[in-house]
Amino acid sequence: MASDSIAEYRAYLTGERHASPNTISSYLRDVAQFAEYLAEHENCEVHLATSQMIQEYMGWMQGQGKSAASITRFLASVKSFYQFLLSTGTIEANPAKGITAQRVERKYPEILTSKEVELFLEQPDSTDLKGCRDRAMLELLYATGIRVSELISLDMEDLNLAAGFIRCRGRDRERIIPLYHAAVTAIRDYTKNIRPQLIADSEETALFVNMNGERMSRQGFWKIIKHYQEKAGIEKDITPHTLRHSFAVHLLENGADLRSIQEMLGHADISSTQIYTHVVKRQLKDIYQKAHPRA
Repeated sequence: MASDSIAEYRAYLTGERHASPNTISSYLRDVAQFAEYLAEHENCEVHLATSQMIQEYMGWMQGQGKSAASITRFLASVKSFYQFLLSTGTIEANPAKGITAQRVERKYPEILTSKEVELFLEQPDSTDLKGCRDRAMLELLYATGIRVSELISLDMEDLNLAAGFIRCRGRDRERIIPLYHAAVTAIRDYTKNIRPQLIADSEETALFVNMNGERMSRQGFWKIIKHYQEKAGIEKDITPHTLRHSFAVHLLENGADLRSIQEMLGHADISSTQIYTHVVKRQLKDIYQKAHPRA
């Protein structure tokens, strides 16, 4: 019964919720581990779990050294799972309803200053094939704030350099994002002069390819980011997502409205975008504390 319920839940997350692969993987793993715990410790099927069993399991997780963030995510997973079972008539009440987790201190994303971004973007050597390609990728990433998965999924047909925008196909919808002039110039130089020398197959549709002429991978791009971080001597931990975070914060600092940023980032819920307002407020508070004579 447990495996059937979890299989149906997987189909629901995929087909009806259109959840991302990472969300599906996390939720299913949390529910499956809870089911294993119940079988071993309570001799109970997962669909028969009580509110007390869920709370005891959360205590057990804490005893196993699990972080508050992991326990909070587990609670979100089982609340969603039992809500699904409730909707199908498998259970009559959601046993996770009303349970709260320990408050997790929110970690704010690492942001580069405008000067650090300039320094970082200057690192690729545009006089060689690899450097020219890398410059185009980094400029595009900071110009648009798209996810790395979206960057490496871009095809040539997604570019409209004459109009100065790209078409980005995200998880469940398409969006149009403008490009600043330096990004257009870097991408045009790459597509006109460099990409034709790199592609192994004239039928290749990928915008960005590796040195073997095949579509760039997430791992390959990660190595590129780390290489230029080291070259720039920037001590902050730069990940592919750092430029996305910096894009959003810099737009906010310069007067962009939250709804526009939400649209460009492809956030389904504006609450995901609102974290950047907290980052800006925190930065202002830090400046105040350092600069005000009576602070």
